[in-house]
Amino acid sequence: MLEMQVDPRFQETDALGHINNTVPAVWFEAARAPLFRIFTPDLDVRQWRLILAGYTVQFKRELFYGEPVTIRTGVKRIGSSSFTLWQEAWQQKVLAVTAETTLIHFDYPTRSPVPLTEHHREGLRVWLVEDTH
Repeated sequence: MLEMQVDPRFQETDALGHINNTVPAVWFEAARAPLFRIFTPDLDVRQWRLILAGYTVQFKRELFYGEPVTIRTGVKRIGSSSFTLWQEAWQQKVLAVTAETTLIHFDYPTRSPVPLTEHHREGLRVWLVEDTH
């Protein structure tokens, strides 16, 4: 799996003293950048070819300020024009948050899905993970 380390910022904490529940989704998006490059190598948003179809986030335990968080990202499924990612947030070697995100290879001018090319499939297959459940 791809890995990215995040140092939680104080401003990301909430009144309960842990990282706010909206923050992991932002971290997960940042950790998807290497996979975005398969479709748009320079990340030029004017040439963007992906659209978010949906995501789910499951909280296993709280995350806290002051300790780094490791974000792990892998490809769970490759479809004809879409793919699903599996992501995890770990703190102190404990799994805290998981997410599943589906993205569609998309043509914005025609507003329609586009089949994944063999190049896309090869790039995604590198990060395939075993069943996550």
